[in-house]
Amino acid sequence: MDAFIDGLPKVELHLHIEGSLEPELMFALAQRNKVDIPFKSVEEVRAAYDFSNLQDFLDIYYQGMNVLQTEQDFYDLTWAYLQRIAAQNVLHTEIFFDPQGHTERGIKFETVLDGITRALDDGRKKLGVSSFLFMCFLRHLPEDAAFETLHQAIPYKHRILGVGLDSSEKGHPPSKFERVFAEARENGFLIVAHAGEEGPPEYVWEALDQLKVNRIDHGNRSLEDGKLVDRLVKDAMPLTVCPLSNLKLCVIKDIHEHPLKKMLALGLKATVNSDDPAYFGGYMNENFRAVTHALNLTKQELATITKNSIEASFLDKNGKADLHKKLDDYMKTAA
Repeated sequence: MDAFIDGLPKVELHLHIEGSLEPELMFALAQRNKVDIPFKSVEEVRAAYDFSNLQDFLDIYYQGMNVLQTEQDFYDLTWAYLQRIAAQNVLHTEIFFDPQGHTERGIKFETVLDGITRALDDGRKKLGVSSFLFMCFLRHLPEDAAFETLHQAIPYKHRILGVGLDSSEKGHPPSKFERVFAEARENGFLIVAHAGEEGPPEYVWEALDQLKVNRIDHGNRSLEDGKLVDRLVKDAMPLTVCPLSNLKLCVIKDIHEHPLKKMLALGLKATVNSDDPAYFGGYMNENFRAVTHALNLTKQELATITKNSIEASFLDKNGKADLHKKLDDYMKTAA
């Protein structure tokens, strides 16, 4: 099955570009920019990637961001990610960035955006990986700060497809950001939000009804509410599931307990993604392998996951048709 997974055409819909900062690049950028980091070696960084919950991870995640200073840093970060996923046969990706994590450090919004989008452009031209960019509001910050970030982004909306909501979920419900998401929608941005990872099913309801999301990021805890599951199935609402992230952040205790197979059986539009792969132990192939071996997924179930990802993407009709054809062609030869 590993060889089948390696060759499977893939689409990634839940990836935080700052979360693809590998320890080796963190060290290189720290030296380049003369930034002190509290680690003496790559091994020490990897040892620190042992989390008991989301907040443990976020503490080191924001610490790692400090090495990102210049447009070239953001280019190098994004280009390294694109090279990795191209080698794993990811054909399309829709990535998040956290502007507030940079602007509050004194880095200009344009510096971040220019570096990331320059790499995405090169990814299309040189690697054949198509992409869209989403910016996320940090939910532990007040809504006023999100409004400020939205207003910074509006002049660049031709380069940013949508807005999302991430960071510490508990105690920060989607409803806290209802007004800023309404303004984002009015300005033509698509809407996604993290909900139901550590937060309760009620947060998923709020994302649906108050933020009016086009897609739910994570959504694991939706399974605790039968009516919510029915709603998600009826609306064909995509869930961007992240198996190794769930394991690393102790959302699940064991990968064999992951709800992905149950989600598929219920008819939920579940997808597989890597979230913050440098911190959670793997990119797309590693996530696919982990759940395939743990849950005994079939080739057809893996094809269904990929079909879900294609349909859940924000590609136009032609873009989706092209990816469906690539998947169908692969299944004819590899199934």
